[in-house]
Amino acid sequence: MTLESPQSKNVNFGSELIKNLVAGLTVSFVAISLGAAFGILSTRGAFAGILSAGIIALITAVLGGTRIQTSGPTAPMTAVTVTLIAFATSAGVYAGHGLNEALPGVDPDRFVNLVFVLTGVLLVLAAVFRLGKFIQLVPRTVISGFMNGIAILIWMDQAKKLFGLGGQQRFAGSLSLNLIVALTALALAFLTPILVGRLFPRVKSFLPGTLVAVLVATIAAQAADFDIEMVKTVKIENTIDAWSQVVTKNLPTNWELNVIWVALPFAIELMLLCYLDTLLTSLVVDKKMTDQFGVEERTNQNQELAAQGVANAAVSLVGGIPGAQATIRSVLILNEGATWRLAGAAVGVFVLLEMLIFQDYIGAIPVAVFVGILFKVGYDVFDWKPVVTYARQMLGKPPQASAIQVTHSDMFFVLGTSVVTVFRDLNTAVILFTILFYVIRLRVNLPDLETPAELPSESTENKQDLDHGQPPPTV
Repeated sequence: MTLESPQSKNVNFGSELIKNLVAGLTVSFVAISLGAAFGILSTRGAFAGILSAGIIALITAVLGGTRIQTSGPTAPMTAVTVTLIAFATSAGVYAGHGLNEALPGVDPDRFVNLVFVLTGVLLVLAAVFRLGKFIQLVPRTVISGFMNGIAILIWMDQAKKLFGLGGQQRFAGSLSLNLIVALTALALAFLTPILVGRLFPRVKSFLPGTLVAVLVATIAAQAADFDIEMVKTVKIENTIDAWSQVVTKNLPTNWELNVIWVALPFAIELMLLCYLDTLLTSLVVDKKMTDQFGVEERTNQNQELAAQGVANAAVSLVGGIPGAQATIRSVLILNEGATWRLAGAAVGVFVLLEMLIFQDYIGAIPVAVFVGILFKVGYDVFDWKPVVTYARQMLGKPPQASAIQVTHSDMFFVLGTSVVTVFRDLNTAVILFTILFYVIRLRVNLPDLETPAELPSESTENKQDLDHGQPPPTV
């Protein structure tokens, strides 16, 4: 059953249209700031991240199986993209055994874009073979563990860039000034939703913490004339010829079998992650829509996978970064009163318009701003409830209100998945511990972590502008 249309409820068409457009505009502020942050994290740049945020949101809103939602670059997808780009450029941990050694002469950027196209193809194939239903098999403990692993990877990567650790070159300029900017952005990202929500509740959605952190920290750094590294930008003229050159530059041209063979493992990893990221979020959105509108509406999982596939292939043509359905952005657009599919499409359109209008100012943003934002993103990605509850149980402290019972076996799977995610990769962690969970369950009555579904709401002030909070229930 689908939601009743505004017309069937005698709602004025004009007011409903305005409400949905305003909801799209509101969420676009979150999408553009997080897109820039994830673009910086990926090393493809803020412009690439913002452009991807607009393209993915627009395509998935129009074609997706979750009728009202917002997709875009997410923390887990970007964390895997960092590894891919490191391999393609023979950088970081892949120095000495990267793309140049595996396939000498292959263009790194086009190789990365080839991986994104293959990711899209695999997602469409998953939809064709109707694999969406298998999302219900992933244990809650494994979901919690991989979210924690992703958060740790984000924190580690940003610390390396800020302090120049692990062979990475630190940001240009004074370390102390970069640190001040990063900490300022972090504080603003945490405090803005709380303060604005209490002082100006009617405008809090228009002032997400990530956007305020970018604006205030940038203005302060420019006013103080800090000699630190700024975001590198690539200005593109708004002409058909200029954009056709962008596509020509990024279009994968080498489709030889040996190149595809090397790209395929990365594509499978991104496909599986997009599958998990998207369909877990869709469960949250479905429940939110049922609770908010009183009418049951379920995502067409296979249609949603196909839309994500088209979107992830499309960003490859402009040198962008991949994405998935985003939990907090999707729930936020519902909280803002979105009732039409148009609202999600409007997010993409507004992001692209804002990018074109303000692209001259992106180069004034200190890179260290995004360290603070991404540390906050990591905080919200991390599933704190099972870890904190288990620690309280071990210390013999009384349970908190609505606390869950976390067993030793629960924590084994949470920690094990986190460790393998950090030191190996996410897909190995998810597949390994999912299989292990069911093998053990064949012999003993193994409980799964039963975390209450804590959906973000307008009272969740410190999470309205971020991408992932508590991992959603698998059913």
